[in-house]
Amino acid sequence: MKRLLLPASLLLLFFASTIVQCQQLTVHTGTGNQILTRADLAALPHVKVTASEHSAPSVTFEGVTLNSVLEKAGVSFGESMKGKRLASCLLVEAADGYRTVIALPELDPAFTDKQVVLAFMRDGQPLTEKEGPYRIVIPDEKRMARWVRQVTTLKIVEVQ
Repeated sequence: MKRLLLPASLLLLFFASTIVQCQQLTVHTGTGNQILTRADLAALPHVKVTASEHSAPSVTFEGVTLNSVLEKAGVSFGESMKGKRLASCLLVEAADGYRTVIALPELDPAFTDKQVVLAFMRDGQPLTEKEGPYRIVIPDEKRMARWVRQVTTLKIVEVQ
């Protein structure tokens, strides 16, 4: 019996570490890379947004604002958002290779009241494997093309 417990516990440790690793978010800031864990993101102020989705007229997502994630990784907003920085954007990448771009001023509260959310909960439950662990939600957009599922990487890109 003891022989079975050791391999089973090793297998459990492997899967637990894989799950934790899958919940990491890589942020390339242009000056360096930051790996944010689920705990790092959970420590940020949470927001809830309600939005319509193809399959449901009203869905509540919970997560953190994308600008707070970027600030945690060292990206500054506010007064520093001028000149060349206005041509910077955020490239959002997903596990399946899907990518989209969001202009940095769209994420800056000094420029807009629009909330872009990095969600990790849907209607009070963690996102499913198909959606998560993280998903971009932009409630006021008419098309959901930038609602990236399975977000793995955020990259600051300067347009030349």
